[in-house]
Amino acid sequence: MFRYLTAGESHGPALVGILDGLPAHLEIDIAAINAALRNRQGGYGRGKRMQIESDKVDFLAGVRGSVTLGSPIAIVIQNRDFENNRALMDPLTGAGAPLASPRPGHADYAGALKYRQTDLRNVLERASARETAMRVALGAICAQFLAVLGIKTLSYVTRIGDVDAPDFADVDRSAIDTSSVRCPDADSARSMEAAIDRASAAGDTLGGAYVVSIDGVPAGIGSNRQPDTRLDGILAGALMGMQTVKAVEVGAGAAVSSRSGSQAHDTFSMTGSTVTRGSNRAGGIEGGISNGQTILLRAYVKPLPTLRNPLQSVDLHQRTAAPATVVRSDICVVPAASIVGEAMVRLALTGPVLEKYGGDSIEETQANFKQSTRAADELFGKSPRRRKRVTS
Repeated sequence: MFRYLTAGESHGPALVGILDGLPAHLEIDIAAINAALRNRQGGYGRGKRMQIESDKVDFLAGVRGSVTLGSPIAIVIQNRDFENNRALMDPLTGAGAPLASPRPGHADYAGALKYRQTDLRNVLERASARETAMRVALGAICAQFLAVLGIKTLSYVTRIGDVDAPDFADVDRSAIDTSSVRCPDADSARSMEAAIDRASAAGDTLGGAYVVSIDGVPAGIGSNRQPDTRLDGILAGALMGMQTVKAVEVGAGAAVSSRSGSQAHDTFSMTGSTVTRGSNRAGGIEGGISNGQTILLRAYVKPLPTLRNPLQSVDLHQRTAAPATVVRSDICVVPAASIVGEAMVRLALTGPVLEKYGGDSIEETQANFKQSTRAADELFGKSPRRRKRVTS
């Protein structure tokens, strides 16, 4: 069984992560993991915290000579800002005046009630998106596993505020990497930057939307047998598990609800001896199972709840009106969120892939993958009357 855990507070000493279930003999590229962490820290509209941190991963267990052992992998990312907050956040001696004015849209209030915390800092430190740095690192490890099987992911921004980019038939990865907002369309990217500037001048924040695509996923990942094994549910749930995401679409998403059936589904046809599809409105998943097409997911991100011009709130201790707590934050995190979302998809996809192909070593997993995909390719090339019946 594949699983992962993260631990750590935003201004605590470090973030810690564990991956359990990856096969042995997977070569780890640490530089690629650190590159993913740098990408997460970038993007137009980020705050001053990103000028303090310089995220790099250190391996504590599960890897020797840059190769996985098959045992649980443990990694750590140090928080440089901890030294600036040691008096508040030291695990043994940390103390300070309690925060008492919850931010609308944040976990402050609900978390305080759930965990019986009278200091909102004890909630917001873990609820902070700083924790997503570890998810990106763990997701980068999973990306290296998936790449061995020919599965690759890509993310890009399609909306910031009220600026929508046009639909993309083909996405240029280099255009994404060189864009300050991770949008492949240069004109839209400039308009997005301008929207962020206006929000910053007003002391406000902006949300948006991004796409994660997955290429190389064979048909047959996921299941229609039980609700919790459906691939669309697994991937959408992973994206909804992010701090800022409020909605997720698979393929054409909500748009199909207003279409007729003839305009909502992807027709079949033959190109020579190959089965082809007329479109990809299903987003590569039908009946909870991958169908061999590109998997397309779109996530919608809310504006951050920390505003320089704070929203109205209350002081929970004094039971009086008060402005919401203001902590250091960003104007727009949509570009960074697309990096985190891609990591979440990698983490979520690794489990179903390993469930399908298994293997205690990467060589065994690759052999299972090749045998399974070859058998699928040959399935309808054989006459059912000639296919051998399997008996016990």
